[in-house]
Amino acid sequence: MRISIKDLQKMKKAGLKIPMLTAYDYTTAQILEKSKIPIILVGDSLGQVILGYESTIPVTLNEMIYHAKTVVRATKTTHIVVDLPFLSYQTNNSDAIKNAGKILKETGAQSVKLEGGKEITSTINYLINRGIPVMGHIGLTPQSVHQQGGYGIQGKTAKNAQKIIDDASYLEDSGAYGIVLESIPSQIAKIITDKLSIPTIGIGSGVYCDGQVQVFHDLVGLFDDFKPKHAKRYLELSKLIQESTMNYIDEVNKSEFPSNKESFFITDEELKQIKH
Repeated sequence: MRISIKDLQKMKKAGLKIPMLTAYDYTTAQILEKSKIPIILVGDSLGQVILGYESTIPVTLNEMIYHAKTVVRATKTTHIVVDLPFLSYQTNNSDAIKNAGKILKETGAQSVKLEGGKEITSTINYLINRGIPVMGHIGLTPQSVHQQGGYGIQGKTAKNAQKIIDDASYLEDSGAYGIVLESIPSQIAKIITDKLSIPTIGIGSGVYCDGQVQVFHDLVGLFDDFKPKHAKRYLELSKLIQESTMNYIDEVNKSEFPSNKESFFITDEELKQIKH
């Protein structure tokens, strides 16, 4: 049985933290589930760390579905939430329900995530009333990076902070089961977390959120193009892979790999019968 949105909400009520990580492929998702992660985000951040785009904006619905399928296949108990990519829900409610439904139907994921505040509450409510669980996302919203003028901290002024707080309430009222708070001051995240009955998941928003989310590639040091301030590296996997690759190249050049241990042989008797 997979962890449900009700289970995640019960974790908040019980005072239990909610760790969340991204995954974009079968192998990574399998490892994360073995680590007992309760929720995996198939984020449109795959645009940067997997597909090499400059932002999340070029990511397509089909790309999200492709990667989400692999993550769902690798897991049995973890809750899987999938980002709706740019312009798959902002146009109208008809597009939103069609695309959100396509994700859940074709991937087997349990919920979708949308970026935005008050302006998308009608869309969230529309989806929820048709059976699609929705996680919200406010603060820094990467799909609006050009409008926001970059990847800076949001809510640094009282006016902007108040808007984020109000947006959080609008999202809860619209039926969102949880909200990602990205790159906002820790004090503002605390106000929101204390105010809402649904879980808040922070990324660059301090310790007071009900849970935290990080990009897997940041966590293990696999992605060097960009190192966000909020990310803590628990491993330098990129360096380990480079070292392993260099050792492999060296052993191949020296004919040390493959050794007899990694090779296969037939018997001498069989070999004598071969004409060459």
